[in-house]
Amino acid sequence: MKIAVVGAGAWGTAFALTLVDRHAVTLWTWQREHCESMRAARENREFLKGYALPATIGIEHDLSRALDGAELAIVATPVAALRATLQSMTRIAPVPVVWLCKGFETGTSRFPHQVADETLDRSVPRAALSGPSFADEVARGLPAAITLASPDAAFAERAARALHGPRLRIYSSDDLTGVEVGGAVKNVMAIAAGVSDGLGLGLSARAALITRGLAEMTRLGVRLGGRTETFLGLSGAGDLILTCTGDLSRNRRVGLALATGAPLPKVLADLGHVAEGVPTAREVRALARRHDVEMPVTEAVCRLLDGEITAAQAAEMLLKRDPGAEHRGY
Repeated sequence: MKIAVVGAGAWGTAFALTLVDRHAVTLWTWQREHCESMRAARENREFLKGYALPATIGIEHDLSRALDGAELAIVATPVAALRATLQSMTRIAPVPVVWLCKGFETGTSRFPHQVADETLDRSVPRAALSGPSFADEVARGLPAAITLASPDAAFAERAARALHGPRLRIYSSDDLTGVEVGGAVKNVMAIAAGVSDGLGLGLSARAALITRGLAEMTRLGVRLGGRTETFLGLSGAGDLILTCTGDLSRNRRVGLALATGAPLPKVLADLGHVAEGVPTAREVRALARRHDVEMPVTEAVCRLLDGEITAAQAAEMLLKRDPGAEHRGY
């Protein structure tokens, strides 16, 4: 199959590397200089240094050339660039689309699938790919398993089979809403887990936080139409556990830095990469309030990000909550 990977950040590049042994792959970047650099070095030194790009991977700056003859497009841009990217692709060719981004579109509060619904023709198959995976580990060929979700169950199964590899296992789902809620909320919880670890609250506290975070994710997701079992799977609990515990997690690193008292602008500047949990936290809180869903961990993270409370006060705020039945409102 001829596949265009649209977006040459760390995850897009890593995903292209998983496909090259089985498919004809083209990697597209919007920056001409970035394209020329990767062609010359056969390496993405800006976003995924240390991994050679085989000569069989095409590298393009021209989107029309990247999509020429493509049977599937893997969109690996941030959510902020998804709408413009899909609009550009639609003007070129109606290629089936799978996106890798997680979170919300700034300004509209749309999930990626809602952006796609507003941008793509109804006849164009579309899906989200989400789950516990770090770009660096995938690029190294370490085992991982993720979920591909589409409202078209047949397309989900076909696309999952095509992308499934010996080291990157891909399972299909038709619960697109549930998968995207999990992909968004887990980043907020990772900030909270980083704060907990940064404050030295211990592994027991982190485990409790992850578990209560899963409860928040499930409450919101089910209210929005997702299924409970989705949140107990790879794109829910799986991604949540990885992002809250893995040292490669950008959002966890944001929480660790905030626990030291560093101001958010400096934390983000030092990070040097997009941490989707920061804008996502406020969107999740707004969505929860609109649907009358209780999400105390999310509320505490938002207040910390907004500078209303310190990291220690955020932890104290959660510890002072009244106990109740564990599965109330689950």
